[in-house]
Amino acid sequence: MKRRLALVAAAAACLALAAPVAPAFAAPGPPTGDGPAATAEQRGGTDGRRQQALSALTGAGASSAVAEVRDRGGVWRGASGVADLATGAPARADGRFRVGSVTKTLVATTVLQLVGERRLGLDDPLARHLPGLVPGAEHITVRQLLNHTSGLWDPTNESGGIFPNLFEPAVFRAWIADGGLRRTVTARQLVAASAAHAPDFPPGSAWNYSNTNYALLGLLIERTTGHEYGEEVTRRILRPLGMSHSLFPGTSTGIPGPHAHGYWTVVDETGPGSRTDVDVTEQNPSWAGAAGALISTTEDLNRFQRALLKGQLLPQRLMREMTATVPTDPAGHQLDYGLGLARYQLSCGPVLGHNGGIFGYDTQLWGTADRQVALSYTGRGDREQDAAQQAAMAGFLETAFCADR
Repeated sequence: MKRRLALVAAAAACLALAAPVAPAFAAPGPPTGDGPAATAEQRGGTDGRRQQALSALTGAGASSAVAEVRDRGGVWRGASGVADLATGAPARADGRFRVGSVTKTLVATTVLQLVGERRLGLDDPLARHLPGLVPGAEHITVRQLLNHTSGLWDPTNESGGIFPNLFEPAVFRAWIADGGLRRTVTARQLVAASAAHAPDFPPGSAWNYSNTNYALLGLLIERTTGHEYGEEVTRRILRPLGMSHSLFPGTSTGIPGPHAHGYWTVVDETGPGSRTDVDVTEQNPSWAGAAGALISTTEDLNRFQRALLKGQLLPQRLMREMTATVPTDPAGHQLDYGLGLARYQLSCGPVLGHNGGIFGYDTQLWGTADRQVALSYTGRGDREQDAAQQAAMAGFLETAFCADR
């Protein structure tokens, strides 16, 4: 499944899964539809520009888009489009969604907390804790898993991996009919698929995004604590921060509570009537696991991002480790990657965070110490429409961070 961690900057894509305390704010009630969501009276033109930028996503073909911007001035929430193409119900800004690879930042934070407790070391070889799972584990460190420099092959994103070529209409329909969306794939099965393939490069010699790294980190958390990764992240992060709308679903296929439906567009041929939007909301995310299975809301994600960037989850020493980045592209530094946290360059300066994609859902979570932005949209359409939606997404991030600076 070739859905790379996608972030558009001047038409260039970068990161994805299948493909990142201060004063209390008075948050408004849940909005619906295309109306602004922060307050009854807009704060100047900023809210209007944010809503316009959010609505550009559905204008480009996404079925829904929801976002929250949190800063010293308060909280703005917006929604655009419909939660369900069948019923036309409006999207809700308080709805849950699948966050994809944003999960990695929470998992990385948990691993770094274990490092702070001296139960793990960043430069520990993988073989010390999980011997025998992958060839050459004695040369792969915990740090290299966290920043994707291990060289381990990714069976979720590469041809010949755990997914067939889902962009072939007949293949996708057969896979759906055979229960592909509901199939359980364990972390050990994913790691075994990776181990059966040659690595991309020797450990530490290059960078390449691989979900295998975070499948192994999930197993490492389990080996170190005696608890499944989701239980440990919940205990250390979700529960203490009051992220009550966030959960790890395991093999459960549904999204509890209000949520937008996600879609996968099957394109049979060019021309009118050649595209079908297949509802993929109900899916077993076990294959994503510690690399991308979390369900959350924009409010919960921003609560996490704020606590992380304010230094409430990790001491300064470990935040320096987390934000020490390697380039993802030798040609430049538009996107650099740290330990489960990326640095992305906007026109008004860098932001820290992550993004993610999983069947039907795309998420962006970026921030600074004084502003956090969470966005989820349910993209659909052909490649041209997908490119237009990614451009609109990048435009929203520019507006959210830079329009008033």
